Amino acid sequence: MSAWTEDTPLRLGEKEAPKADADRKALACDGLWLPQTDTRLLRVGTGRPVRQVPCDSLAWVADRLTQDGTRAFVLIGAKAAWHLSTRVRKWLKAHNQRVKREGGCRLIVWQLPSKRPWLNPIEPRWVHGQRAIMEPTRLLAAQEFIERICA
Repeated sequence: MSAWTEDTPLRLGEKEAPKADADRKALACDGLWLPQTDTRLLRVGTGRPVRQVPCDSLAWVADRLTQDGTRAFVLIGAKAAWHLSTRVRKWLKAHNQRVKREGGCRLIVWQLPSKRPWLNPIEPRWVHGQRAIMEPTRLLAAQEFIERICA
C-alpha cells in the first residue's frame, strides 16, 4: 500500500504480536453492500475465514435479507478458497432447498474471474476501509481494529 510522506515512505509489513498477548490473533470481517439503499453491513468474527465461519456469514446475510423481505440475492465473490470450499457449496445448496420449501432469501453466488477485483462493486469500498484502518507504525488491538472497521 502506498502513502506519500515528506520523509521516508511508509512501509506496511506484517507485525507479530508477542507470544504472551492474550488478544485475538486473527479476525474475519465480512461485508455486504446493498447499492439500492447504499447500506453497508459488516460482521466481524474471531478466527480465520475457514471451516464454519463462511457458512455462518452466509446464514447471517440470508437472515438479514429475509428480514428486509428480499426473496433472492446475488452475492458477487472472489475465488478465495473459503468461497469455493465444498462445505460452503453444500451449505448453499441445502440453504436454497430449505428456502424453496419454507420461504426466506435464496443466495445465488456469482464468482468473479481470478485477479479481476475491479469487477466487484464492493472492492473500492474495501480498499477505502483498509486504508482507513491501517496503522503502519504499530499493531492494533483487536477491539481497536473492530472499532475502526465499524467507524
